[in-house]
Amino acid sequence: MERTLDEINRRILQGRVRVWTAQEAKAKLATLSLEEAFQQVDVVTTGTFEPMESSGAILNLGHTDPPIKIRQAWLNGVPAYAGFGAVDLYIGAAQPSEQADQPYGGGHVIADLVAGKRVHLRAIGQVTDCYPRPDYETVLTRDQLNQFYLFNPRNAYQNFIVGVNGGDRPLYTYLGLLEPNLGNAIYSNPGELCPLLNDPLLRRVGIGSRIFLGGGIGYIAWEGTQHFPLQKRLPNQTPIGPAATLALIGDAKQMQAEWVRGCYFRNYGPSLMLGVGIPIPILSPSDLEPIAIRDKDLVAPVIDFSIPRRVRPTFGLVSYAQLKSGYIVLNGRKVRTAPLVSLRRSMQVAEILKQWIASGQFTLTQPVAPLPLDREFLTQNPYS
Repeated sequence: MERTLDEINRRILQGRVRVWTAQEAKAKLATLSLEEAFQQVDVVTTGTFEPMESSGAILNLGHTDPPIKIRQAWLNGVPAYAGFGAVDLYIGAAQPSEQADQPYGGGHVIADLVAGKRVHLRAIGQVTDCYPRPDYETVLTRDQLNQFYLFNPRNAYQNFIVGVNGGDRPLYTYLGLLEPNLGNAIYSNPGELCPLLNDPLLRRVGIGSRIFLGGGIGYIAWEGTQHFPLQKRLPNQTPIGPAATLALIGDAKQMQAEWVRGCYFRNYGPSLMLGVGIPIPILSPSDLEPIAIRDKDLVAPVIDFSIPRRVRPTFGLVSYAQLKSGYIVLNGRKVRTAPLVSLRRSMQVAEILKQWIASGQFTLTQPVAPLPLDREFLTQNPYS
């Protein structure tokens, strides 16, 4: 009992496609068999809205008169990389402003451009015979750029960690403030809503898959950095910690400010809140087996950030149902939990993607290549 992607796309174009969000699918699978559900759904949509600091944008400015070969550049005071073309720039979401007291960085620049705001450019050029201009200054908007697209090296983690602080002083981390003496626990994955946890073995998600990215259409470009599908897994095939990741690309001129937001972590730095939604085509009943998995059967490791080492102590594994309940129990005491991910907005991403598909605005693409399943996670060590 199977169907093809072409069949699903025909249904989409004919207005006959059957789409469930991941949340709807899990509720229905509580009472339906896989075979019964397969007869009722063609696509399941997933979503997340969370900080994704390994993101960035490529901008092409067009040539000045006389031309300039940019070698240093700043956008609203945030350094941009200019080492791969005369007027091409890349700005990373985690790049801080050079004004150290400003809670502002590359993620905010990207969000400002997506929102149609004016961004100040200052550039210093390398003077050559064909590029004689030494410097340039102007104000840009996204409509004045030839290209403005996100190219994100690592997004949409397939599971992540829970951060706690067993020490005696506050710690400011990429998960936010971790209060001393196990004062709180912070997680940043949406659990059962997570795109890659609904396709844990990457059977239907691959290079070339069309997705929701920042309120527009994007694509999976490659495996993400730190892609680690060999992470240990539960019998249900879901990983017990950070595993697969995705490199994503999409036209930022089509994106919406609601789904691309700059953010800042005190004493850590800037990042980017980004909406990502992935449709999972249901080509066989077995595709619904991982989609039926609930938060109580998904786990994440609790990591103590008070030990400043690459490998930190762990308090073991907790389920996402425990995390979402508002507290977990560590060393016999209740520790309150909080998500960095917006669970409400993650559900909204899945719902919007469902509406796009149901209305015929969004068809599914066949991956041109699978994501690798054999990547190890390498680390760095100094010369001995």
